[in-house]
Amino acid sequence: MNKNILSLATLLIIAFTSCSSDDDTTVALTPVETAQVSNLFAPQTGGQGQPIGGEFTKFDFETGAITTSDTEWDIAFRGTTIAVNGGVATGTDDEPTRTGDASAAIVTSTFDNVTTAEGLTFTQDSESEFAIPTGSDNGWYNYNFQNNVVSPIPGQILVFKTTEGNYAKVEILSYYQDAPASPDPQTDASRYYTFNYVYNPNEGETTFN
Repeated sequence: MNKNILSLATLLIIAFTSCSSDDDTTVALTPVETAQVSNLFAPQTGGQGQPIGGEFTKFDFETGAITTSDTEWDIAFRGTTIAVNGGVATGTDDEPTRTGDASAAIVTSTFDNVTTAEGLTFTQDSESEFAIPTGSDNGWYNYNFQNNVVSPIPGQILVFKTTEGNYAKVEILSYYQDAPASPDPQTDASRYYTFNYVYNPNEGETTFN
């Protein structure tokens, strides 16, 4: 009898220990990445009545860097235009081939207050338009016809679903080299992006904190 009681007690201890171990097993999440990109150059040809062209400057959130890869990129810049690696080309010259499933949404808020991508409506580039609309006051920027300055629209936060299915948010700070506080298009070179971004590298996680 005593041996049976001892065996039962031993089994209960083993079972309890096993359950406790299972309960304590958690998947450690990689911290979100916060960074600033300065002077990302996005040249273009044409304009002022001429067809716009030139290669896009491609950016990959996973590496946090510009890339020349034809496939491993999430967003791409040319002039004031931003493309995503998802959907199809809109028909302008020299667009990169969309090989991924990236998409974009625009949120009117502050950068800090955009804490999740949950519930947002994401779109991809299409034959009719870019996911981030082009033109003054349509997407991320305003063009002042009096002084010819391109300015980011305050409170326009760009949220992206990447080609890997992760999420990033972007706040564009400047369109001019070295991000002058009061840009002068006569002296400050344009098509140089400075932006803040937060990237969540964890698959399926939509939060930015």
